[in-house]
Amino acid sequence: MSIAGKPGLFRLVTQTRSGFVAESLADGRKISVGMTGNVSVLSEIAIYTLDEELPLREVFARIQKKEDGGNTSINHKAGKLELEEYFFEVLPNYDEDRVYTSDIRKVIQWYNLLLDNGFEDFSDPDAAEEGQEADADGSGPAPANTPGKKG
Repeated sequence: MSIAGKPGLFRLVTQTRSGFVAESLADGRKISVGMTGNVSVLSEIAIYTLDEELPLREVFARIQKKEDGGNTSINHKAGKLELEEYFFEVLPNYDEDRVYTSDIRKVIQWYNLLLDNGFEDFSDPDAAEEGQEADADGSGPAPANTPGKKG
């Protein structure tokens, strides 16, 4: 998850009476977040394209495909033009009017942070469940669990 006003990504540790405790993926520090904290779950974040809003996991999957499963070849602190060129290679139809350089910077930083912490499966868990259900009811083999249109 992402917490407004806090850099990086966090993992939910435990719930408390007044909110929850989260642990930073970057340095392992734990913080207390109140009920009024502005928290965004990564599965609910999408990137604007010219056609649709693409779930962040699909953007991560495309970066992963471009980088052969490794960290990005660009630093999230790179210059604006360099970041935009990289993102265009990953997602050629991203909406340049609504996706800012700061958004691209976060996506790249988050992707690397997730990989560094062992998160490597960006496939759609709902698609995997649907495939298992289809296989279980005898209606045929489960579809391959590939990372979405974008990658």
